[in-house]
Amino acid sequence: MRCYRGLGGCPPSCSELLNECRKKLTVCNKICYGIGGAPYQITGCALGFFLQLYLLDIAQLDPSLASIILFVGRAWDAVTDPTVGFLVSRSPWTRFGRMMPWIMLSTPLAVLSYFLIWYVPPFENGKVFWYLFFYCTFQALQTCFHVPYSALTMFISSDQKERDSATAYRMTVEVLGTLIGTAVQGQIVGMFNAPCIHGPGDMMSEMNVSLSLNQTDHTISLQHTRVAYMIASAVISSIYILCAIVLFFGVKEQKGIAGRLQSEPLSFFQGIKLVMGYGPYAKLVMVFLFTSLAFMLLEGNFALFCSYTLGFRNDFQNVLLVIMLSATLTIPFWQWFLTRFGKKTAVYVGTLSVVPFLILVVCIKSNLVVTYVVSFFAGVAVAAAFLLPWSMLPDVVDDFQVRNPESAGHEALFYSFYVFFTKFASGVSLGVSTLSLDFAGYISRGCSQPSNVDLTLKILVSAGPIVFIMIGLGILYSYPIDEVRRTKNRKRLQELRDNEADSETDSAELANII
Repeated sequence: MRCYRGLGGCPPSCSELLNECRKKLTVCNKICYGIGGAPYQITGCALGFFLQLYLLDIAQLDPSLASIILFVGRAWDAVTDPTVGFLVSRSPWTRFGRMMPWIMLSTPLAVLSYFLIWYVPPFENGKVFWYLFFYCTFQALQTCFHVPYSALTMFISSDQKERDSATAYRMTVEVLGTLIGTAVQGQIVGMFNAPCIHGPGDMMSEMNVSLSLNQTDHTISLQHTRVAYMIASAVISSIYILCAIVLFFGVKEQKGIAGRLQSEPLSFFQGIKLVMGYGPYAKLVMVFLFTSLAFMLLEGNFALFCSYTLGFRNDFQNVLLVIMLSATLTIPFWQWFLTRFGKKTAVYVGTLSVVPFLILVVCIKSNLVVTYVVSFFAGVAVAAAFLLPWSMLPDVVDDFQVRNPESAGHEALFYSFYVFFTKFASGVSLGVSTLSLDFAGYISRGCSQPSNVDLTLKILVSAGPIVFIMIGLGILYSYPIDEVRRTKNRKRLQELRDNEADSETDSAELANII
């Protein structure tokens, strides 16, 4: 009897052996899978930390126009997530899988559009439309990469522990990606920091004496800073392409591994009703909508906070680097913690751990050493914020499959709406924070800012995030999937897969007899 090619003469338990083979992932597979998540975080970190600063101080846009670009770009990005998820869920299976073609075909155009975001066009009137077009284009193309990549988690192994392990590799690499994004963008740009403009309180005589010299130096320095941003974007674009190639050759997408045969295709609005109508998923999404909003506010405004409120204009890139380095080093700790104490407990402990440091950083007098210490411990919480949402989402998908065995093949929809709300939070935080700075009287490239701007930045990096964290954790209390339920779901899904494998084996035997 021959059950499967390559397993000739296998015993009746060959289906079990095949299932075990499909479950196991090598360390190389997990590393390659993790590397595929780096482009999203590298570019996202560079855009999140530096785009607002770039539009205001380098492209020299009005804060209200910059807020339009940031909000519309992220809102468009959020809208494209469920759309791409819907299209991916209806995509046919190819020789490369269902997810891989989306990932590879979107990469070249995404890289080009990302590079052009950091280019200052040689005209003034259409500058807003330039940034808006390429920002929206990049976000849409990156969605075509990230949504299939996120859903790929369900197609690399049927074993929950293997998926959790692969997710830990992914989160480690993604946090390392934020470290790379911060280091590349921050260190290259930091070498050519744009000059600030003195306010009316400066000595007028000094300004009049050196006016022409200062204007010449300003033009040269600002041009150098613009070139530095382009060099940084070119380096990041190269890393983006390299990571996509490693993912393509290092990970094999396995057909039918995420669940039963795909059910009948759903319409777009049926898909929305399906995923958002499932209680545990809706609660999990709301939890991380608010916690993401908290960390996005912190990320989007921390560079300005360090530069103006704390007065570390020439050191802010190093402070950001400490945060990302700390986050990278503590990902393995959080992976151990969630395994030992459970995922809900890890969310509570990990997210709340940042609150004391958010309070401390705005209460203490400006001190660079203390800021570095606070930044290190804040990075510990950032690591938890990276790892835990993506570790919990597969549990919800499994729970849905157990309770809806007749409805399968919708993994991309769950992941796309999850990403949608994360990006929606980012768009809201960037738009609101930039408008708030405009109302407070922000001065582009100013050496100092009005007191209202300092107060606004303190609210955006401390009080606001703390409020959103508390709301998110309050919703988490009613999240129903605990460790006991996860274990039951894992056993039930394993039974279903074993039954299907036995059915396939019986069908193959019958075909051989005939």
